Amino acid sequence: MTSNRTAGVVLVGVDASPQARSAADWAAAEAERHGWDLKLLHVVDAGALRLLGTGGLSEAADRAVQEADTMLHSAVHALTQRRPSMVVNATVVRGSPAAAILDAAEDAAMVVLGTRGHGGFAGLLLGSVSRRVAAHATRPVVVVRDSVGGPARRPVVAGVRDERDTDAVRFALAEGAVRNVPVRLIHAWTPIVHSGVMVPPIDMDEERRLHARVLNHAARPIMEYPQVHVDTEVIIGPAAATLVDASSHAGLLVVPRHPPAERLGLRLGSVVHAVLHHAHCPVAVVPIP
Repeated sequence: MTSNRTAGVVLVGVDASPQARSAADWAAAEAERHGWDLKLLHVVDAGALRLLGTGGLSEAADRAVQEADTMLHSAVHALTQRRPSMVVNATVVRGSPAAAILDAAEDAAMVVLGTRGHGGFAGLLLGSVSRRVAAHATRPVVVVRDSVGGPARRPVVAGVRDERDTDAVRFALAEGAVRNVPVRLIHAWTPIVHSGVMVPPIDMDEERRLHARVLNHAARPIMEYPQVHVDTEVIIGPAAATLVDASSHAGLLVVPRHPPAERLGLRLGSVVHAVLHHAHCPVAVVPIP
């Protein structure tokens, strides 16, 4: 099956960690659904070797490249054994992991990463590489938890923040189409009267209609996917908590990534940041121009 999106490559960052293996399995299934190729990328981090105080840095890097080649060869063999018709490529590069993945992502339709890479701190739910790539990539980035199992046929859920989120909605609809599952579009909002801000009273019904209009405007791509069953929901409540709760019954959660409102603001935004840390399913972060 293919989607309405341009054919391309699913890029997945891999190492020897269980999180990376889960990400590679998810990426392979995604590539197969779309009829895309799969590219495995491993980055030998020379900076990390330097911090470890390795004596011969060049020799250590060469050894790391050889080990990575062996690991990638095994990964490609395992993936093609299960999906013989899939085109799988593997590449080892040297450099900064996040920078190398962002550079390779320019030629990909989608980037897939695990929550933590090899050597990550156990207390961190989202590794620095995944966080940086999700914050800066110009392509959709999917962050996959350790386990990708669970009941099949779960819906795709997409959070809608405002009228600009048509790209995130279109991404969710394309995923619903290739998975043959319904899509839930959710717009969560907190009434102004409950926000603690001193403003003139606003009619709740009118405010609810305004938010419904926001969701309907962002949901215009629905017409491009008549085969997908779509539910639109306007929910009163915090956006992050609402989406995390919805993720417990989803196969994929899609969230838009808006540019930061201020120069020093969070590039991921507080809602996306919270969802990446706490969602119960893979999360797709779709950049909004």
